[in-house]
Amino acid sequence: MKIVFSRKGFDSTRRRSESPNGGVPSPIFPDGAALSLPIPQHGSRTRYGDVQWRGESIGPIVECLTEGRVKQGDCCHLDPDLNADALARLPGWRPAFGQSQAAQSHLKNEGVEPGDLFLFFGWFRAVEPGKGGMWRYVSDARDVHRLFGWLQVSEVVPVGADLARARSERPWLSRHPHLNRDRDNNTIYIAREKLDVEGVTARSDAGLFSGNGDRFTLTAPGSRTRSNWRLPWWFYPSNGRPTLSYHGNGDRWQHAKPWVYLDTVGIGQEFVFDAGGIPEANVWLRELFR
Repeated sequence: MKIVFSRKGFDSTRRRSESPNGGVPSPIFPDGAALSLPIPQHGSRTRYGDVQWRGESIGPIVECLTEGRVKQGDCCHLDPDLNADALARLPGWRPAFGQSQAAQSHLKNEGVEPGDLFLFFGWFRAVEPGKGGMWRYVSDARDVHRLFGWLQVSEVVPVGADLARARSERPWLSRHPHLNRDRDNNTIYIAREKLDVEGVTARSDAGLFSGNGDRFTLTAPGSRTRSNWRLPWWFYPSNGRPTLSYHGNGDRWQHAKPWVYLDTVGIGQEFVFDAGGIPEANVWLRELFR
């Protein structure tokens, strides 16, 4: 099995008053739950006000945290689409994730295929209630990279340029943003029916991590930058173990068993690690999914 760390949701890209990728962190709520905010996308069929989380629209949350730069009526790129309750669904709906262009070429070159596991992460910061019930960032909270969801691949679907055909073949997928605009190398990853990880039971194909736990935080404790990660020791590229893609430079790694510390690169949406033959990987995954 390959483990794919996939960076998604709001990030810090911002130009003047615009927020092309959100420009602020996604929120971690007081109970520890994390909500990944999808990036804006002009022309999408989904608006922030349409997307539900815990039975309520995420539109007001987005407006609060961006101080009105991103509106409830703005269109968004809901991808990965992991939560069945986020939108009204057609029969047969399955969780799915789309990728295209150079990022998809990277996944293909790394051999990502059915059975492999995407672990989605993003930029997060703790929030608290402010005046009038409006959410605001906790002033002394640190920015972190945190896992928020997963998808284990059942099928890899090359979409190509014929979006109408792809929508007719899988009508339940027609609202997915990768079927609404032509993209080079356009591909969709569809989730399995059940998670297949040794020792993990009663888990669905894809979904959102819940609960308040340090096990979801990738950023190293006390780090000044969210891009400095703490990972289990077996990620360290030595003794024949593979290297996390984009991280072949040994200067980025520091080994301090039972951990390794990694200065992650700023480029790349996905980092791929081949965990086949590493039994400790299953132990770590069982802890994530417990």
